[in-house]
Amino acid sequence: MSTDVLDRPAQQPAAAPTALRFAPLTPLIGSEVSGIDLRDELDASTVAALRQALVDRKVLFFRDQPITDAEQVRFSRYFGGVTPAHPVTNGISEEQPEVKRNVKSEPEVKRGSSFTEAEAQLWRAQSRPHRARGWHTDITFLANPADFSLLRGVKIPPVGGDTAWADLEALYDSLSPALQRFADTLQVAHARYDAAAGHPPPPRWDGRTSGPFLAIHPLVRVHPESGRKALFVGGFAKYIVGLSESESDTLLTYFKEELAGRLDLHVRFRWTPDSLAVWDNRSTVHWGPVDGRNFHDERIVHRTTVGASHATGPDGFVSRQVVGEPFYTLD
Repeated sequence: MSTDVLDRPAQQPAAAPTALRFAPLTPLIGSEVSGIDLRDELDASTVAALRQALVDRKVLFFRDQPITDAEQVRFSRYFGGVTPAHPVTNGISEEQPEVKRNVKSEPEVKRGSSFTEAEAQLWRAQSRPHRARGWHTDITFLANPADFSLLRGVKIPPVGGDTAWADLEALYDSLSPALQRFADTLQVAHARYDAAAGHPPPPRWDGRTSGPFLAIHPLVRVHPESGRKALFVGGFAKYIVGLSESESDTLLTYFKEELAGRLDLHVRFRWTPDSLAVWDNRSTVHWGPVDGRNFHDERIVHRTTVGASHATGPDGFVSRQVVGEPFYTLD
């Protein structure tokens, strides 16, 4: 059973420009930002304040920002080099390869499969139960996943379509000291292979492979800016290296059920048109839309990602790619 997250002194944020305001949405994670127009050029002090708030609060939300795809890419560059839209799927066009378009148009949308009915049943029979379904950190099946993600509401239903985030640093803090010490020494395999699951993706414009991918990460990663530790688990985490299958499954199931069930570590965002969420992938998992089975209206969001960094564990272990190519930035 988890212990409560201990009170800890808050880091002092960088001095913010007078108009910039941050309103916390929960005690631990998520702040809504106002006093800024993302169509404007930002000065160095504003960028520093936003980045410090991202590291501290992990997710920032902006409302009423009628920006274009090009302006989203420009804003993304304040946080680092922009990456391709995704290592498996292409961007919205060859002229704009940085932007990933996510569309949900009906309840319980299911991707087309190349499997026959018998093959689909065999796949299900051989697959392990998926704990904490939906929760993930972006593209952790690569050794150097994106540092930050930016998601913009393009077409938002009047009801439904929310996204939730969980604080992986607070989750690590809630573990017992004995379990923290053990987790500090472990590595975990993250993997993805769409074609093997019956969903072969189209060829990539950059000529790279679209799978399979497998990377080994530290189970606990140290944030390169804050020095805090985060439990590096999510939907792509498949097994813990060096443990037996039953030991690995038991421990990962516990961690994933904790991240999904600890509502005190979550923030949930109700999207509105022209809203934007920016989050630190090095300290969070997310899931959206959390209510995708329950609404009928079309939901369209556009995503960009920034940076491509290897995680480092408390023992010095650095993430490495085993299968597939690592990520890269376009800038």
